Amino acid sequence: MSVPSISRQLAAEAVGTMVLLATVIGSGIMAERLAGGNVAVALLGNTIPTGAILYVLITIFGPVSGAHFNPAVTLAFAIRRQITARRALIFIVMQVGGGLCGAMLAHLMFEMPLLQLSQNVRTGGAQWLSEFVATLGLLTVIFGGLRWRPESIPMLVGLYITAAYWFTASTSFANPAATIARSFTDSFSGILPAHAPGFIIAQLAAACIAPVALGWMFADPD
Repeated sequence: MSVPSISRQLAAEAVGTMVLLATVIGSGIMAERLAGGNVAVALLGNTIPTGAILYVLITIFGPVSGAHFNPAVTLAFAIRRQITARRALIFIVMQVGGGLCGAMLAHLMFEMPLLQLSQNVRTGGAQWLSEFVATLGLLTVIFGGLRWRPESIPMLVGLYITAAYWFTASTSFANPAATIARSFTDSFSGILPAHAPGFIIAQLAAACIAPVALGWMFADPD
């Protein structure tokens, strides 16, 4: 099978990230409106669509671009030398742009101001540790899946993020592009822009550590 052109790969990363963020933010808006102030119900309403859309997006865009939709994932693959630094940088630009478009799309669908600054406070050591754990866990799922069950990656990632929404204190952003986009929505899934850098640093730290640790973990038997 021929390798898709770079233009198709970039389009897949941009569109995939846009739809992912439209789902994360849009389902958060809908969940908050319908939950009647019950935060647990709202989080559940935000979680299920996110896990479901990841399964769909990775299945349909995986053969085109690898379905990264996440600068931390792209960075980890670049460190593993499975994608060139130049292509990784372009992927990341498309992911961030796609995420911002996804935020605006969600706002348009719910008749909200196009771009907003979030007021949701999410900061502190526990939150940053949660983002490190969430991102390292996501990369473990991806690299472990590639090693043992590549055909199951869409399901594995969707299920992992569904779980990580609940077992991490940060509700598992695990994605710098998503963190940036979510800083521009003053809705349930948002994050105060001033707090986004702490999340992004933790996510990128996990992306730098994962290739080494997981390369050893999933290496061929001696």
